[in-house]
Amino acid sequence: MFNPHDHRNKRQQFFMQNIEALANILAFITAFLATPEVWARSVGWVVTYTSQRYGPEFEGPVSLGWFVTVALLIFFGARATLATAILAAGLTLAVRVV
Repeated sequence: MFNPHDHRNKRQQFFMQNIEALANILAFITAFLATPEVWARSVGWVVTYTSQRYGPEFEGPVSLGWFVTVALLIFFGARATLATAILAAGLTLAVRVV
C-alpha cells in the first residue's frame, strides 16, 4: 500500500541528509583554511604556558595536540553554525515559495 506520509518522511530525510552533507563539506573547507591561521596565532602562548607549568619536554606533543584541537573546534563550530544557517535559509525559502 502507498502511504503518503512515508514519502513525505523520505523527502524530509533526504533534505536533512543533504543539509548535513553540505554543512560537513563547507565546515571542512573552513577548517582547512582557518586552522593554520588560528593555530599560528595561538600556539606560542599554549607552548609557553605548557613549558612553564609542565616542562619543556611537553612542547612537541602539546603543539601537535593544539593543532588537532583547533582543527576540531573550528570544524565542529562551523558545522553547527552552517547547518543551522542552511536549514534556516532553506525553511525561509520554502515558506516563501509555498
